[in-house]
Amino acid sequence: MSEKEKSLAGQLYQPGDAALTAERDVTIQKLYDYNHLHPLQRSERAAALADLLGGVGKGCVIEQPLFTTYGSNTTVGDNFFMNVNGRLMDSGRITIGDNVFIAPDCALITELHSQNVPERIQGLEYTRPITIADNVWLGTGVKVLPGVTIGRNTVIGAGSVVTHDVPANVMAAGVPCRVIREVAPEDRA
Repeated sequence: MSEKEKSLAGQLYQPGDAALTAERDVTIQKLYDYNHLHPLQRSERAAALADLLGGVGKGCVIEQPLFTTYGSNTTVGDNFFMNVNGRLMDSGRITIGDNVFIAPDCALITELHSQNVPERIQGLEYTRPITIADNVWLGTGVKVLPGVTIGRNTVIGAGSVVTHDVPANVMAAGVPCRVIREVAPEDRA
């Protein structure tokens, strides 16, 4: 297996591998170009995102600046919106559904360093995928850690650190993030 295949399979891999380094260099250039487009160049920004990410639905908007590890391992659905200073650390897969809103300064992180000291010193890491279902809203400063799935229609409160899966139709917040309550009918109005 290549180091990229190991990464996407959740196995220990070497991110310093020459092929992965070259791929990240291409991403760095694409990010530089995207982040330096004028904010009103909407069609150019949409084209740049389609080239950067692994899949982009209709009506996708990602404000600048954006940071990502590869971009190609992230797919987003229709009507996706990510505000400024978004971070998609996608050495593993990030899958985002339709109508997802992500507030400023949020990070989705798939990478984990080995708990084994000799492996960590060698720079080895592994990944766990992140999945965010339809109609989710992440408040300002949310951090979603490796391996997390967030269910549809869920709201994650500002500043939360999401360490475990969160079910559908709830409001959750905190460090670590915990379910506070179900989404109430008045929340849906």
